[in-house]
Amino acid sequence: MSSHRPTTLERAYELAREGRCRTVSDIKQALSAEGFDRIQDSLDGPTLSADLRRLCQANYVAPPDETAEG
Repeated sequence: MSSHRPTTLERAYELAREGRCRTVSDIKQALSAEGFDRIQDSLDGPTLSADLRRLCQANYVAPPDETAEG
């Protein structure tokens, strides 16, 4: 059994590619919920934010809307 846990930055990229996060803010919320710390320090910088944002936009899949508005 592996005890390897990705770094905050590695997990941020995983989340961006998984398609659940629509924005960098969504990624930060998910990281916080998973117990990562120093998130702001790890994800600081305009180039990194732009890269994560691009990945989110390319991979985001909206969840099925169970309360579809007519």
